[in-house]
Amino acid sequence: MVLLLSIIIVVSFVIIGVQYYFRRKLDRDLNDIRNKLSDIIDQKTTEKVLLQTNQKNIKQFLIQINRLLDYNQQVIADYLKTKDSLRKMLSNMSHDLKTPLTVILGYVEKLTIDKSMSVEEQYQVTSRLHQKTLNVIAQLNQFFDLVKLDSGDYPFPLSRISINEICRKNVLDFYDMLQSKNLQVEVTIPEQYYYILGNEEALNRILSNLISNAIRYGSDGGVFGLTVREDGDHIAIDIWDKGKGIAKVHQEQVFERLYTLDDARNSDFQRSGIGLSITKHLIEAMKGSIHLSSKPYEKTVFTCVFHRITF
Repeated sequence: MVLLLSIIIVVSFVIIGVQYYFRRKLDRDLNDIRNKLSDIIDQKTTEKVLLQTNQKNIKQFLIQINRLLDYNQQVIADYLKTKDSLRKMLSNMSHDLKTPLTVILGYVEKLTIDKSMSVEEQYQVTSRLHQKTLNVIAQLNQFFDLVKLDSGDYPFPLSRISINEICRKNVLDFYDMLQSKNLQVEVTIPEQYYYILGNEEALNRILSNLISNAIRYGSDGGVFGLTVREDGDHIAIDIWDKGKGIAKVHQEQVFERLYTLDDARNSDFQRSGIGLSITKHLIEAMKGSIHLSSKPYEKTVFTCVFHRITF
């Protein structure tokens, strides 16, 4: 009886000792994790919390901590990227608005000061003044539209619409401009009607942006093309040209919010980079996607892909 009691006491002490050891080790591990997290936060590093341990719970705890650190670093990176984009956008907007506003001011001063102008000269200056003012308004509207799209405060009712007819209409809208640029026009739109669940006004704006973009930057290639085709369960619209193209380094960036295209296709043309960003937002709002492929003076293609509906 005494021997059994002694064994029980010894075993109890061993158990208590083991529990004490693991408790102390847990305290040390938690203290190391706390100190490491404190250093990462204070020094704003991108390190991870690394600790050698055999305890399964501590391992899982470390995995979740490092996931949280990854997420936090991504949030910071996105914030810095957005901040830099906003700074660049404001700089470009300032430039893009300052130049036409200076021209507008010059026209106003000319009309006010120069009393010797003929009626015909006054008409010409007034026409230019009107066009410049419209350009400034269009630039501001694009900016405010992008803000609305980002905030989700943009009216976007969806309905069944025909891709074929909208593509034909938009090509016809630009026909005079295509002719004035002496561009060969290659349009392939099947007789079979394709339908998507989308917004007609938004699709018109998407096509208008991409067609005008192809004419503006790709007219030196002498060809403009638009193709509507099936792509599995989707419908694809290719808008292409054979102009200067877009360098590989820029191809993944052209759709980024507020990215500027002045480096990408034409160093003489500076914009605030809003048009393609709006285009991407509108396409994604219709559950579609947009892709770019470009080989300079061979073919530059913007491809819009939408889910096809059959009802």
